[in-house]
Amino acid sequence: MRLVIAGGGTGGHLFPGIAIAEEARARDPGAEVLFVGTTRGIEARVLPGLGWDHRFIQASGLKTVGALGAIRGLLRVPRALVQSRRILKEFRPDAVIGVGGYASGPVVLAAALAHIPTAVLEQNSIPGLANKILGRFVGAVFLAFDETRRFFKPGRIQMTGNPIRRALRDRLLAASGDSTGATAARRVFCFGGSLGARGVNALMVDAAAILARDGFPVEIVHQTGADERDAVAARYAAAGLAADVRGFIDDMATEYGRADLVIARAGATTVAELEAVGRPAILIPFPFAADNHQERNARAVADAGGALVFRQDALDGAKLAAAIRSLLEDRPRLAAMQAAMRALARPGAAADIVAWVEAQTEAQTEAQTEAQKRPKGRS
Repeated sequence: MRLVIAGGGTGGHLFPGIAIAEEARARDPGAEVLFVGTTRGIEARVLPGLGWDHRFIQASGLKTVGALGAIRGLLRVPRALVQSRRILKEFRPDAVIGVGGYASGPVVLAAALAHIPTAVLEQNSIPGLANKILGRFVGAVFLAFDETRRFFKPGRIQMTGNPIRRALRDRLLAASGDSTGATAARRVFCFGGSLGARGVNALMVDAAAILARDGFPVEIVHQTGADERDAVAARYAAAGLAADVRGFIDDMATEYGRADLVIARAGATTVAELEAVGRPAILIPFPFAADNHQERNARAVADAGGALVFRQDALDGAKLAAAIRSLLEDRPRLAAMQAAMRALARPGAAADIVAWVEAQTEAQTEAQTEAQKRPKGRS
């Protein structure tokens, strides 16, 4: 199997791609996987340390970058297509999967024009600009939310869910036991993503102080992001609260598993992890996400019964404290939310996507075999 995974820019795009690559290598130890991204994306920092082969093209965004940024992005497209075509010609992949981000567009388009089997993965409920365009050319579109179906042709859609890296997925599934009612402790796990979220941090500290004042203490584990760790810890201390405040948490699965309730943003990866581990959540979507996709992600989970959703601009510490208390005092409701989260989980997402790649590889092998059997024509 020879697979190109194109895109990146953010962890929300890159890490599902890495999950696909890990699954491909697990199923076929001889699989060759090449990532194609840009030097400005997170892939330039992460992939070398993980040992995955990677190449870079010169591409940039066309949306939310202003008029001049969009013009620069358009001017880079022809060169990015040439670079992509050269990479594909050298690597000769069986399939190309775009995972979103600047680099996915030129690479997937070049592959489609070269009649290489192509697909895109859309992690969010509202597709990004690249996937909206590429969805017209590719052979398959892998989706995580039912709401996203309306943007693509039905015959190309496969509802796979959002891939989670193998080690984390296995730990999440192992930690997915029932935490509600297991102990007398009320444990809340709060985080705003790997870099933290200032708005979520402030709301959580305010809510915790109100809960403590009202005689409703909770055990809090709070990932703040490295830049905010000291300031948030000082605010907890000033309020007389002994929260476990960390800048970054490596073992997220353990903290998910110990939590009765999670408070977080609503990025696609976070939602997929919550579903896999089956944890009730209060989701506070990032208000400046493109096309407000985080709120749409969160609403999909809330509609299924797995979470409460609050817009950040309509939330304060008192409202958050009231929501936390109402949930932690209602164990049957928490149990129902757990069940709803688990019902949404698709832990086999990466395996389903790699199965599609394997089918493309087998089809090409069969076609080549048949071509070799045909008698050659006279010159």
